Amino acid sequence: MDGAGGIDYGRSSGPSPGRPGTPSSPPPMTAARRRRESAAFTIFLSLALLIGAVVMALVLIGSGAPNALAIGVVLAALPVGPLIASFLWLDRYEPEPLGLLGFAFGWGALVATAAALLLQGIDQFAFDSSELVSSAVVAPVTEEAAKGLFVVLLLFARRHELDGILDGIVYAGMVGIGFAFTENILYLAAAYMGGEGIGPGGIEAATGTFVVRGIFSPFAHPFFTAAIGIGVGYAVITHRPLWRFLAPLLGYGVAVVGHAFWNGSALLAGGQLFVLTYVFAMVPAFFVLVGFAVWARSREGLLLTRALTDCADRGYLGHEEVPWLVRLPGRRASRRFARMHGGPTAARMMGDYQQQAVELGFLHARLLRGNAPADFARRGQAMVDHLRALRPFVVFPQPAGRNIGTRPRWEAGR
Repeated sequence: MDGAGGIDYGRSSGPSPGRPGTPSSPPPMTAARRRRESAAFTIFLSLALLIGAVVMALVLIGSGAPNALAIGVVLAALPVGPLIASFLWLDRYEPEPLGLLGFAFGWGALVATAAALLLQGIDQFAFDSSELVSSAVVAPVTEEAAKGLFVVLLLFARRHELDGILDGIVYAGMVGIGFAFTENILYLAAAYMGGEGIGPGGIEAATGTFVVRGIFSPFAHPFFTAAIGIGVGYAVITHRPLWRFLAPLLGYGVAVVGHAFWNGSALLAGGQLFVLTYVFAMVPAFFVLVGFAVWARSREGLLLTRALTDCADRGYLGHEEVPWLVRLPGRRASRRFARMHGGPTAARMMGDYQQQAVELGFLHARLLRGNAPADFARRGQAMVDHLRALRPFVVFPQPAGRNIGTRPRWEAGR
């Protein structure tokens, strides 16, 4: 690229604006190209989810209480929607593939839970650990390792999907939500059935457990695993080799310590520390993470603006396009404009153009920071070529300050 090691994505003759429909057919959608990538990784995830599903099905069937399981599933599902919506809200600048987010949720719900149960069963069989050791040591170590493995796998198999810390938080959060969903089913079903140390059971016991796990602390597992996501995300953006190795390990350590502190507080001092830990540690730490995630999202907007402006300076897209590609309200307005003037197909073209430009922006930002991936030139060239192919089908609204719905600037006087 000019001014960056002499490497160029491919010289553009300009954004080449024009009326939609000039070429004979549109280029393939970016999402369609994504589906053809990393088939081996997809197969691996599918097999892992299948094995995890079999193991968890055996665990659930072995409980022998279909009514309890049904109540557990219904109650455990209630906090899932709001939690997923929160992480998707964070992920609006460059939405991750829904299929991969679904795999993240499934990994937490099936693979991580099955692996954690297996490892904890081995611990009980081989070492017969006490309740305190099992809950405050074995569970955090095994569960965070099982959950965090998915984000680490992304680092190696789908590194191009990780653009930084925010992506790490989103994927880790989805894994944590899936894990909490299945774990809550088990806890809620056990509460409903009752037993020694639990009480007589019934709907009141299940409801009490739901209040604690589904209302007051549904964010616990996503919160812990988010630390691993932050570590993996930092490993992606740093240019220091040592931190690429240490950051994920440090994130895992923070997740384990936080998880151990949370579990241990429910057992030490007869559980009297639990409320204090929740009020004075968990809740403040959760809001710190939320504030950090919101800050990271706003930082992504500034980073994307700088990167796409530099891309425009180099001729890969038009300067007047940048606000419609970076600002979230501008993106929505552009798609509405496209739909109004060209129908659903034009809106899809606009969305695909925006998505591809954003991906180019994040790749270009890594180049400007000096930590571009080894294949950045090939990937950047493919993105620029795709933008050029889409551009004749894309018509942006008037520049900011003008009424959307008027004729595009380049059509004035025609």
